[in-house]
Amino acid sequence: MEKIQKDINPSMRAILIDWLVEVAEEYRLVPDTLYLTVNYIDRYLSRNAMNRKQLQLLGVASIMIASKYEEICAPQVEEFCYITDNTYFKEEVLQMESTVLNFLKFEMTTPTIKCFLRRFVRAAQGIDEVPSLQLECLTNYTAELSLLEYSMLSYTPSLITTSSIFLAKFMLFPSTKPWNSTLQHYTQYQTSDLCACEKDLHHLCCNSPNSNLPTIKEKYNQHKYKYMAKKYCPSSIPQEFFHN
Repeated sequence: MEKIQKDINPSMRAILIDWLVEVAEEYRLVPDTLYLTVNYIDRYLSRNAMNRKQLQLLGVASIMIASKYEEICAPQVEEFCYITDNTYFKEEVLQMESTVLNFLKFEMTTPTIKCFLRRFVRAAQGIDEVPSLQLECLTNYTAELSLLEYSMLSYTPSLITTSSIFLAKFMLFPSTKPWNSTLQHYTQYQTSDLCACEKDLHHLCCNSPNSNLPTIKEKYNQHKYKYMAKKYCPSSIPQEFFHN
């Protein structure tokens, strides 16, 4: 994005995604819709220069496309206009939808973090006494935090997912090594592979209470997510946990 965009920076991208998390919660969209939305936005921004006034329009069009792809009953275009306080007309949203779809060449399927989360969390839950729902909610929380940070795009979705599970297990049981042969088998990652991504994700999680983008934290401060945003994150991870 930094090579293409002159009027949009990572902070603007983060604000947009924070707002889209709120939209997804408001309309009770499935998690896959949110992750696909962010994927479409990033793919579009990586090749098309945009004015900052169009950024929210891109976000609305992307979440509408992802909703049509993932949801049983996707919100209507009028509803997406409404959530922008009618900043954009229906015709503008539909035109942007067409532009994004044509740019993506209708390649809507992509392996997002959420795809890997389903399989990897099941593997993590089946091997020890980790409370299943707590682990799932905490892993989802740390994974969603990664969506806000532009620099996390340097890591593959599978690596971010694996690092999220590692961090969630560490936060739940700080004195126990989070990784083992079963997780290595299912994820195909050794702990040494996680080091850089894990440190960046850990930094995001430690700093989330001070973030000026509160939506994800507020979302995971609800009972249905077991108040996982309130879970204490130790200030450092023992280096020996990264030894294979």
